Amino acid sequence: MAASTRAPPNFSWVEPQKLAGLAYPCNRSHYQFLLDNGIQHLVCLCESLPPHHDSCAGLNVHHIGIVDFTPPSLKQIKEFLSIVEKANSQDQGVGVHCMYGHGRTGTMLACYLIKTSNVSGDAAIEMVREMRPGSIETTDQEKAVRDFHQHIQECPL
Repeated sequence: MAASTRAPPNFSWVEPQKLAGLAYPCNRSHYQFLLDNGIQHLVCLCESLPPHHDSCAGLNVHHIGIVDFTPPSLKQIKEFLSIVEKANSQDQGVGVHCMYGHGRTGTMLACYLIKTSNVSGDAAIEMVREMRPGSIETTDQEKAVRDFHQHIQECPL
Protein backbone atom coordinates (compact mmCIF):
# COMPACT_ATOMS: atom_id res chain seq x y z
CA MET A 1 0.00 0.00 0.00
CA ALA A 2 1.39 3.42 -0.92
CA ALA A 3 2.56 5.65 1.91
CA SER A 4 0.09 8.34 0.84
CA THR A 5 -2.82 6.03 1.66
CA ARG A 6 -1.65 4.36 4.88
CA ALA A 7 -4.50 3.92 7.36
CA PRO A 8 -4.03 5.33 10.85
CA PRO A 9 -3.78 2.71 13.60
CA ASN A 10 -7.04 1.12 14.77
CA PHE A 11 -9.06 2.76 11.96
CA SER A 12 -12.60 1.54 11.35
CA TRP A 13 -15.89 2.95 10.20
CA VAL A 14 -18.75 2.99 12.71
CA GLU A 15 -21.06 4.30 10.02
CA PRO A 16 -19.47 4.22 6.54
CA GLN A 17 -18.72 7.62 5.06
CA LYS A 18 -20.13 9.32 8.16
CA LEU A 19 -18.09 8.44 11.26
CA ALA A 20 -14.91 6.50 11.91
CA GLY A 21 -12.81 5.84 14.99
CA LEU A 22 -9.03 5.65 15.01
CA ALA A 23 -5.95 5.83 17.20
CA TYR A 24 -3.51 8.74 17.36
CA PRO A 25 -2.47 9.69 13.82
CA CYS A 26 1.27 10.24 13.88
CA ASN A 27 2.36 10.93 10.33
CA ARG A 28 1.23 12.83 7.26
CA SER A 29 0.16 9.68 5.41
CA HIS A 30 -2.49 9.03 8.08
CA TYR A 31 -4.11 12.41 7.41
CA GLN A 32 -3.98 11.86 3.66
CA PHE A 33 -5.67 8.47 4.13
CA LEU A 34 -8.51 10.18 5.99
CA LEU A 35 -9.01 12.70 3.19
CA ASP A 36 -8.74 10.00 0.51
CA ASN A 37 -11.52 8.10 2.31
CA GLY A 38 -14.01 10.96 2.61
CA ILE A 39 -13.12 12.26 6.05
CA GLN A 40 -12.88 16.04 6.06
CA HIS A 41 -13.15 16.49 9.84
CA LEU A 42 -10.91 15.02 12.52
CA VAL A 43 -11.88 15.33 16.17
CA CYS A 44 -8.94 14.99 18.55
CA LEU A 45 -9.90 13.93 22.09
CA CYS A 46 -6.31 13.94 23.41
CA GLU A 47 -5.07 16.63 25.72
CA SER A 48 -2.88 18.02 22.92
CA LEU A 49 -3.09 17.88 19.14
CA PRO A 50 -1.08 15.20 17.30
CA PRO A 51 1.99 16.00 15.19
CA HIS A 52 1.42 17.20 11.63
CA HIS A 53 -2.28 17.83 12.34
CA ASP A 54 -2.14 20.84 10.03
CA SER A 55 -0.30 19.07 7.18
CA CYS A 56 -3.29 18.33 4.92
CA ALA A 57 -5.25 21.17 3.42
CA GLY A 58 -8.91 20.21 3.42
CA LEU A 59 -8.83 18.39 6.75
CA ASN A 60 -10.54 20.38 9.51
CA VAL A 61 -9.17 19.49 12.93
CA HIS A 62 -11.35 20.00 16.02
CA HIS A 63 -9.94 19.70 19.53
CA ILE A 64 -12.01 18.49 22.48
CA GLY A 65 -9.34 17.81 25.09
CA ILE A 66 -10.24 15.06 27.59
CA VAL A 67 -7.85 13.65 30.18
CA ASP A 68 -6.90 10.03 29.41
CA PHE A 69 -9.09 7.38 31.10
CA THR A 70 -11.74 9.96 32.02
CA PRO A 71 -15.19 10.37 30.50
CA PRO A 72 -16.25 13.37 28.44
CA SER A 73 -18.61 15.87 30.01
CA LEU A 74 -22.13 16.28 28.66
CA LYS A 75 -21.01 19.56 27.07
CA GLN A 76 -18.11 17.78 25.32
CA ILE A 77 -20.42 15.01 24.07
CA LYS A 78 -22.83 17.59 22.66
CA GLU A 79 -19.95 19.49 21.01
CA PHE A 80 -18.74 16.28 19.37
CA LEU A 81 -22.21 15.32 18.14
CA SER A 82 -22.72 18.82 16.76
CA ILE A 83 -19.50 18.57 14.74
CA VAL A 84 -20.58 15.19 13.35
CA GLU A 85 -24.11 16.35 12.55
CA LYS A 86 -22.92 19.50 10.77
CA ALA A 87 -20.27 17.64 8.76
CA ASN A 88 -22.63 14.82 7.80
CA SER A 89 -25.28 17.32 6.70
CA GLN A 90 -22.70 18.49 4.13
CA ASP A 91 -21.85 14.89 3.10
CA GLN A 92 -18.51 15.12 4.91
CA GLY A 93 -17.11 12.30 6.98
CA VAL A 94 -15.70 12.61 10.49
CA GLY A 95 -12.90 10.73 12.20
CA VAL A 96 -12.48 10.76 15.97
CA HIS A 97 -9.41 9.70 17.90
CA CYS A 98 -7.72 9.55 21.26
CA MET A 99 -4.41 7.81 21.95
CA TYR A 100 -5.38 4.22 21.10
CA GLY A 101 -8.94 4.77 19.84
CA HIS A 102 -10.49 2.85 22.74
CA GLY A 103 -11.62 4.78 25.83
CA ARG A 104 -12.46 8.35 24.95
CA THR A 105 -13.09 7.49 21.29
CA GLY A 106 -15.32 4.53 22.12
CA THR A 107 -17.30 6.62 24.59
CA MET A 108 -18.03 9.27 21.95
CA LEU A 109 -18.89 6.62 19.35
CA ALA A 110 -21.38 5.01 21.74
CA CYS A 111 -23.03 8.39 22.36
CA TYR A 112 -23.29 8.87 18.60
CA LEU A 113 -25.06 5.51 18.29
CA ILE A 114 -27.47 6.44 21.07
CA LYS A 115 -28.39 9.61 19.22
CA THR A 116 -28.58 8.21 15.68
CA SER A 117 -29.76 4.63 16.26
CA ASN A 118 -32.11 5.20 19.20
CA VAL A 119 -30.48 2.48 21.30
CA SER A 120 -29.90 2.27 25.05
CA GLY A 121 -26.60 3.07 26.69
CA ASP A 122 -25.89 -0.60 27.33
CA ALA A 123 -26.73 -1.52 23.73
CA ALA A 124 -24.50 1.27 22.40
CA ILE A 125 -21.59 0.10 24.58
CA GLU A 126 -22.04 -3.47 23.33
CA MET A 127 -22.24 -2.34 19.69
CA VAL A 128 -19.06 -0.28 19.91
CA ARG A 129 -17.19 -3.06 21.70
CA GLU A 130 -18.22 -5.52 18.97
CA MET A 131 -17.03 -3.16 16.22
CA ARG A 132 -13.95 -1.93 18.07
CA PRO A 133 -12.73 -4.41 20.72
CA GLY A 134 -11.26 -2.77 23.81
CA SER A 135 -13.53 0.27 23.57
CA ILE A 136 -14.88 2.15 26.57
CA GLU A 137 -12.26 1.27 29.15
CA THR A 138 -13.51 2.51 32.50
CA THR A 139 -16.68 2.32 34.56
CA ASP A 140 -16.80 6.13 34.49
CA GLN A 141 -16.82 6.05 30.69
CA GLU A 142 -19.61 3.44 30.75
CA LYS A 143 -21.52 5.67 33.17
CA ALA A 144 -21.10 8.68 30.85
CA VAL A 145 -22.69 6.69 28.01
CA ARG A 146 -25.61 5.58 30.19
CA ASP A 147 -26.03 9.10 31.59
CA PHE A 148 -26.08 10.51 28.04
CA HIS A 149 -28.84 8.05 27.11
CA GLN A 150 -30.82 9.12 30.18
CA HIS A 151 -30.24 12.79 29.30
CA ILE A 152 -31.60 12.50 25.77
CA GLN A 153 -34.60 10.54 27.05
CA GLU A 154 -35.42 13.51 29.27
CA CYS A 155 -34.26 16.30 26.92
CA PRO A 156 -34.16 15.14 23.29
CA LEU A 157 -31.43 16.80 21.25
